Amino acid sequence: MEMRMRMILCLLVIISIIGCVHGDENESFRKQPTIVKTVKGTKMCVKDWECNKLSKFCCNLTITDYLDTDQFELLFTKRNSPVAHAVGFWDYGSFIRAAALYQPLGFGTTGGKKMQMKEIAAFLGHVGSKTSCGYGVATGGPLAYGLCYNKEMSPSQDYCDDYFKLTYPCTPGARYYGRGALPIYWNYNYGAIGEALKLNLLDHPEYIEQNATMAFQAAIWRWMNPMKKGQPSAHDAFVGNWKPTKNDTLSNRLPGFGTTMNILYGDGVCGQGDVDAMNNIISHYQYYLDLMGVGREEAGPHEVLNCGEQKPFNPTAAPAAAS
Repeated sequence: MEMRMRMILCLLVIISIIGCVHGDENESFRKQPTIVKTVKGTKMCVKDWECNKLSKFCCNLTITDYLDTDQFELLFTKRNSPVAHAVGFWDYGSFIRAAALYQPLGFGTTGGKKMQMKEIAAFLGHVGSKTSCGYGVATGGPLAYGLCYNKEMSPSQDYCDDYFKLTYPCTPGARYYGRGALPIYWNYNYGAIGEALKLNLLDHPEYIEQNATMAFQAAIWRWMNPMKKGQPSAHDAFVGNWKPTKNDTLSNRLPGFGTTMNILYGDGVCGQGDVDAMNNIISHYQYYLDLMGVGREEAGPHEVLNCGEQKPFNPTAAPAAAS
């Protein structure tokens, strides 16, 4: 009996040692116990560094509760393949560190677990589509190649618009071509995002292609903020915070994934019927829903999922954020 107890104790010690040694990147994202307070009758929480501002959203699950390193790798399996153009740049840690700024504001923390997972799948669906180097017969399928790029490879221009020379003047020698997880174009977009993130992106737009956390921060900022005052953000349109006006309804703009494309890309993607550019973004969203275990059936009906018949919030005739 004594011998048997010694063997059991030895096994427990060995298992404990293996558990300590066999950690992975997820270990560094374990959250400390939640701080809970009631403010004016509303429950508010803080969750260590990942959701570190007192917020009602921090009382919910946070992103590392339902998306870990292995799942991130599954979504972007080919991002470091030989055909990729940003090998070693994008990683799970950069995304989570960037997301930590916005989780207290509801990014990936709004609603129940299903809505939270759907929002992250939706955001990453845009990212995957806009940074993909996948093609029809690519190994693993064309949807496995998100985060293949971190910048425009052969920019055709400098994307300097002198209309904004008083607010966001172009810096001599700087080029404002597409960079990032949701590629940023034009001096006025670099200027606005730089102000929001407290980064000097007008003088140094290259920061976005040099630092993956900054690149994800810029993309999440675009997701969380409207293109113009009085319009919804992609986040609000997706999670149901936005209530369409009569004009929105007449323009076929409904809460859901389709309207996020309208907000981010306007008539570059929407209002053109059943076009490939729109369908590619939708396909990435559905693919990620499947891989995250939510299932594409949760993406919603056709009229919510697409924007083919929507009128754009910001027609290209007027200056608007470029896709």
